[in-house]
Amino acid sequence: MKKAIYIINGTGGAGKDTVCEMAAKVCRVRNVSSIAPIVEIARFAGWDGVKTKEARRLLSRLKAAFTEYNDLSHRYCMQQAESFLAGEEQLLFLHVREPEEIERLKKELGPICRTLLVRRPGISGQRLGNRSDDEVEDYPYDSILENDTDLEGLARKVEKFFAEFKE
Repeated sequence: MKKAIYIINGTGGAGKDTVCEMAAKVCRVRNVSSIAPIVEIARFAGWDGVKTKEARRLLSRLKAAFTEYNDLSHRYCMQQAESFLAGEEQLLFLHVREPEEIERLKKELGPICRTLLVRRPGISGQRLGNRSDDEVEDYPYDSILENDTDLEGLARKVEKFFAEFKE
């Protein structure tokens, strides 16, 4: 069975999760965010789950603090990748924002790993006041998927992009 890991990125609202959901109609997918353990910590501390500009800054700062403290998000992504490689899914999407973290994961995961930027006109390039969101396009991605059409058009693009994994 052919497998691949895609480190996926894009500005908030660009359509990353929509792309992952559409890919899941083509093949078996696991969708993981590097921020998931940080979100749990933030919720425990009282965050209501609404991604305001201030909340996004909080999550970015928490991720940076836990990266420095115990590399939490990176370890989580590597655990997810290990589980994926032993499992039945064909595609693993790892949502990662920071360019240095993308590069680090790509090197550690090796040739099975590719990078994908999802862009949406009018949304991509906006600044939200935190480095995780503001540096999204500061990486040389392997592929860019332009979300510049309606949902049906995007579904066709996603199906074509991931055709090699079609069941």
